[in-house]
Amino acid sequence: MDITGLAAIVTGGASGLGKATAQMLGAQGAKVAIFDLNDEAGTAAATEIGGLYVGVNVSDERSVTQGLDAAEQAHGVARILVNCAGIAPATKTVGKNNVPHPLDSFRKTVEVNLIGSFNVLAQFAARAATLDDIGGERGVIVNTASVAAYDGQIGQAAYGASKGGVVGMTLPVARDLAQHRIRVMTIAPGLFLTPMLESFPQHVQDALGAQVPHPSRLGSPAEYAQLVEAIIRNPMLNGEVIRLDGAIRMAPR
Repeated sequence: MDITGLAAIVTGGASGLGKATAQMLGAQGAKVAIFDLNDEAGTAAATEIGGLYVGVNVSDERSVTQGLDAAEQAHGVARILVNCAGIAPATKTVGKNNVPHPLDSFRKTVEVNLIGSFNVLAQFAARAATLDDIGGERGVIVNTASVAAYDGQIGQAAYGASKGGVVGMTLPVARDLAQHRIRVMTIAPGLFLTPMLESFPQHVQDALGAQVPHPSRLGSPAEYAQLVEAIIRNPMLNGEVIRLDGAIRMAPR
């Protein structure tokens, strides 16, 4: 699918992987709408690429509907969706003093990372299904999982479960949407230089990067965006999860 002139939506586009993806899409000529809850950063990111920022809570059905309405009014019905919005709390199943993992924290992680991704993609797909074919397809969805879906570390029960759900729904959703000629792919990134890791001291960043077999460094958000571009452009990429991780397999801690 040629990106030029198409309407695109990036959730979590105010920073990190989402921002790099929004920048890539903008540079390729797409009309980009950023969905996020960080109004200041989201507005700045959208202004930088000549796009649109909309404050959207991905886990809320009405908020997503309103966001899609705003994006559609500005750019038309979107053909590209990249789900990058997510949270990553670190809490053990049983913590200090034998306190169990707070259920609200687990629930919120699943609501944002898994239910939020599905909420946006389902509403997006319902609209994209009304469009005419372009080269035999109507749209492309790229979700973001994590290597934690496969080798989650200590303290990542909620995060690993939520990302495992994203991995698990990739194929059935791709099969559901095949009749509408909408492709669905998922990227499972490893250690990337996102705002969370950027907040770590340099020696910690270097130590984390050294765990990656090759290249022995943290990934760049631009490299995530590069894979998104390849997925959009290659019509045979569908129903699969791609680990983008430099061959790392995470240790327990």
